[in-house]
Amino acid sequence: MDAQSRGRADGTDPADQWVLNPRTGDYELRLDGPAEPPGTPGPGSGPGVPRPDSAAPAPARVPGQRGRRTAPAEEETAGHHKRRPKRSGRRKALMWTGGVLGLVLVGGSAFAYYWYDRLYGNINTVDIGDVGSDTVLADGPVNLLIIGNDVRTGEGNEDYGNRTNVTGHADTTLLFHVAGDRSNATVMSIPRDLMIDIPDCESRQSDGSTKEIPGSTAPTRFNESYGVGGRDPGCTMLTVEEVTGLEVDHFMMFDFNAVKTLSTAVGGVEVCLEKPLKDLDGGSGLDLPVGESTVEGEEALSFLRNRHGLKNESDLDRIEMQQKFVASMLRQLKEDTLDSPSKMLDVADAATKSLTVDKGIGSPGKLLTLAKELGKIDLKNITLMTLPVRDNPAEPTPVTVVLDPVKAPQVFGMLQEDVSFTEVKKKEKNAKDKQAKLLEGPRAEASAIRVDVFNGGGPQGAAQDTLNWLQTGEDVARSSNKGNAPEKVAKTRLEYAPNQADQARKLADLMGLPASALKPGTADAADTEPMTLTLGPDFQKAGVPVAAPKKVDVTQSRADEKMCKG
Repeated sequence: MDAQSRGRADGTDPADQWVLNPRTGDYELRLDGPAEPPGTPGPGSGPGVPRPDSAAPAPARVPGQRGRRTAPAEEETAGHHKRRPKRSGRRKALMWTGGVLGLVLVGGSAFAYYWYDRLYGNINTVDIGDVGSDTVLADGPVNLLIIGNDVRTGEGNEDYGNRTNVTGHADTTLLFHVAGDRSNATVMSIPRDLMIDIPDCESRQSDGSTKEIPGSTAPTRFNESYGVGGRDPGCTMLTVEEVTGLEVDHFMMFDFNAVKTLSTAVGGVEVCLEKPLKDLDGGSGLDLPVGESTVEGEEALSFLRNRHGLKNESDLDRIEMQQKFVASMLRQLKEDTLDSPSKMLDVADAATKSLTVDKGIGSPGKLLTLAKELGKIDLKNITLMTLPVRDNPAEPTPVTVVLDPVKAPQVFGMLQEDVSFTEVKKKEKNAKDKQAKLLEGPRAEASAIRVDVFNGGGPQGAAQDTLNWLQTGEDVARSSNKGNAPEKVAKTRLEYAPNQADQARKLADLMGLPASALKPGTADAADTEPMTLTLGPDFQKAGVPVAAPKKVDVTQSRADEKMCKG
């Protein structure tokens, strides 16, 4: 496509006019002359004048601490809604959207305005309150939750199950962990039939009020973390945080229609089978031969939903097929679609029509910022895996699963410590990781440490064993056994006040605690107030360091691997 057809008669490619505004953290397309240096004031951009998609810069988030959201702007209503762009003169940006799937680079002022308005109007946002981050991409690791909603609205979708399901559930859920140095990423599937405890949560209502939603009173399926009892995606995010010990920054939610429209927009997704796949009982009519096939639309959705003809005809088998489909689509986008502006417009339009996100990434500009960073990751350094689980021992004929007591904590530990699952050389960073800095500084004497010890998921008797070890072997006499914690934790954690940091560093040294275990507060403690040490499933026994493994024995694949080898 020549420069004039893309909207610039002077031969300038608008793709070269994307610049990062350091004040907002968003990429912007400058259409009114040569690209000016980022941050240079221009018409309508002086002090106190907001720009489209702008947000106040937020400080880098320290892993383990939550960056709270700012109050919503006056023009934004609470609850589920669509956001419309502010019209502030001639400077607008045509941005990328569609989850983590691609980006659009198109110029031409009138053409750009049309697509900008269209894509912006497509995006649905949900106010999830204080859950998540209001920063698109803070320094350090970032965790995105991608939720596949099984709501049956849309032509033909009622054939896939419960027609009365009007809100949907968290049917397909992927946790996308992006490394702090952006060199690698891990995509972890969370089985919908995983039995877990769903925590209490709050849901913002359309009138601006907040509804308190009680958590589960007994282990229940993970997919009920969304849609049941009024639970919104923020509840699903909190559930994932409880399970993994990670902080989830943002969510993206798609429905059945997204699969059909996206797969069609990219010209079909290549899949490859080692044996024929026929749905004889599920009603989808899926019939694929051995070898390569290209699926799109209804057939693509049937491929992702199908479990008939698979090894055990289970949800875990289906997850494996879904991961291969996702990897194939990523390859398709990176190798073919990104070079075609017309295809990318189709992809962006298709994706945003079925996309719901949190306000932290609820604009085309913010999604472009996210996409720019994710696009730097080589496909060979994107690992796909399933959360380690095992059959539920409480069921005579298991139909649900529970966390693998050994492998799941290991995976969580690696993600919390930002350990890559691929053999990738870490990029050098100018500044040290913010969390690691918590271990830097003076140490108190062991005898000055005051700490209460709780058992939040460690071995039976772990709190007392740790107390004995601290008092008799490490001279930490001012320690107490507080028994079982009020609630279980995913990983061992040490909570302390700012004026107890020297005690925390010393205790971390004694117990071999990783930096991610340190959870500093914001208010100083009284002189005699103790810190709180909660032992989690990663705690083995007193005297054994608590640290993340460097690798774990779980089935993995890479995004650059094709379904059929050779």
